[in-house]
Amino acid sequence: MKVCVLIPLYNEARTIERLVKDAVKYADKCLVVDDGSADSSGTIALEAGAVVIKHSKNYGKGISLQNGFKKVLEEKYDAVITMDGDGQHDPADLPKFIKKAENSPAGIISGNRMGNLKEMPLIRILTNKLMSFVISKVSGQNIVDSQCGYRLIKSNVLEKLNLSTSRFEIESEILIETAKLGYRIDFVPINSIYRGEKSRIDPLFDTLRFIKFIFRRR
Repeated sequence: MKVCVLIPLYNEARTIERLVKDAVKYADKCLVVDDGSADSSGTIALEAGAVVIKHSKNYGKGISLQNGFKKVLEEKYDAVITMDGDGQHDPADLPKFIKKAENSPAGIISGNRMGNLKEMPLIRILTNKLMSFVISKVSGQNIVDSQCGYRLIKSNVLEKLNLSTSRFEIESEILIETAKLGYRIDFVPINSIYRGEKSRIDPLFDTLRFIKFIFRRR
């Protein structure tokens, strides 16, 4: 399976070098979308071995992923694996996604962090459980971890997705669109690495944005 790792990036100079160097050990390519970083994140990623798409300003995670997806489809990869640039996702888990995808008809293989919640902040646990419950109802599938950005999407699914969101709600939109197309969503357990960093997801604001998105889709 020919796989590209896609990392949307915004001001992650501290973590991106090691992430890229580890990712290319397991994937055919690492593609970074630098979403208008004010630091040297994009340059560091390029020097570490990634191909970098540079945005002139910050457009949001959704736009970064959509632009990365276009590149993946143009270059005829079998699948893309999305990872966050803050170092929370462990590249050592990449083979789990690839092996599962090679042996499963599912359109998406998503990471599942909910088996080990010791390090996850309480607010993330609560908002994720709420959003996962709602998306399970909307999609008609059991979605155990809807907000994990570490996931493999097969290209035959990716090319059919009609994505419109520009920020963090794209995680939910991808799952709902995939289920609507009739594809199964599978999960693999992963470990998340928390170093006390502040999440860019605002629990209240982004939950309200999520609810608005769900009502609009319904």
